[in-house]
Amino acid sequence: MTGYSRSGFCEFFPSDRGRHLVCAAVTKDFLTYTAAHGNDLSTPNPRYGFKGLSPGDQWCLCSSRVKQAINAGIRLRVIKEATHAKAWAP
Repeated sequence: MTGYSRSGFCEFFPSDRGRHLVCAAVTKDFLTYTAAHGNDLSTPNPRYGFKGLSPGDQWCLCSSRVKQAINAGIRLRVIKEATHAKAWAP
């Protein structure tokens, strides 16, 4: 279940410097791309109760990383109903 409070929705928190506001179904290509750029979302991190993501999982992603990936030709299926309205705001 995605979202900071695991509500299934990307939520806005002023303290979230990464702006994890875009809900998307991750792909293998996206997971490889983001790992190559310093954010490995596939590897479990038990310290934070994170099981790691697999292709098809839905997750709240940083708006800037989504834009980078799209600009690099990586396709993502954005889940509009779970994406926060501030996702694309400057």
